[in-house]
Amino acid sequence: MIDLAAIANASLVPEPFPHLTAKNVLNLRQLAEIAADFPPITKPGIFPPSELKFGPAFARLLESIESEELERLIEEKFGIGLAKLPLMITVRGFCRNADGRIHNDSKDKVVTCLLYLNDPDWPDEGGRLRLLRSGTDLDDVIAEVPPNGGNFVAFRRTDNSWHGHAPFEGPRRYIMFNWLASDFALVKNVGRHKLSAAFKRLDLLGDH
Repeated sequence: MIDLAAIANASLVPEPFPHLTAKNVLNLRQLAEIAADFPPITKPGIFPPSELKFGPAFARLLESIESEELERLIEEKFGIGLAKLPLMITVRGFCRNADGRIHNDSKDKVVTCLLYLNDPDWPDEGGRLRLLRSGTDLDDVIAEVPPNGGNFVAFRRTDNSWHGHAPFEGPRRYIMFNWLASDFALVKNVGRHKLSAAFKRLDLLGDH
């Protein structure tokens, strides 16, 4: 389902941390099918697929993300072995204004990938992912990636892989997938997301 050529043709930018961006990784027909089968998420936060209900087109997208072909491509782009590292997939469907603050991923993550599943034209100035030169200035931008459907961004986690976005509240759909440093990191992170999802279902946790 994923257009691997679109990712293969993207240039890796090595500084200040390795990253790449690609457009049209999914076509309009695929985006429409995925939108129809996207899990009904009405709360903020990210969810493991095991905690969600979705249709066959979304399931096919998950299979594409888990493919050896995509893994080998990301390996080649970043020059790092991933085959022995566990893959974690999570899904977001809703964003709140407090989300998107500048942050760096935890050291559990080796490579982070985001595949956006919104409409092809994102109308809002908020919610556009920015890769940053520092952890203090949202305007010190290396690259800005609007969450248009089919847009893709990947980066290597480093001590300075800062990113964030301007405030936005409303539906904002993406799949995030990360290769993690160890099986222990996978168990820890997936367990945390499952617990959060369970609380959200019970309406005990509120916004996350």
